[in-house]
Amino acid sequence: MSVKTMFLALALLLIASPIYAADGANWVAITSGFSMAIASGLCALGQGKAVAGAAEGMARNPAAAAAIRGALILGLVLIESLALYVLVIIFAKVV
Repeated sequence: MSVKTMFLALALLLIASPIYAADGANWVAITSGFSMAIASGLCALGQGKAVAGAAEGMARNPAAAAAIRGALILGLVLIESLALYVLVIIFAKVV
């Protein structure tokens, strides 16, 4: 897809967006579902990559397994917090 086609599609989407302004649909609830799905999917990918890297690091250097495990747990907590923050924002906006 060329850059010109992408800009044309973007322009058409921006021009067409006021059409939906008068609609009575609850767009916050709809988009919050998409945002939770995207956040959960990206968290799963990040956690999988983190666990794979930690397992590889522990296999290469078993003496550093304790330090790697600690860094892994901290990293997994920070990755999981993304999904929890999205969930809190959804509950704050939708409910």
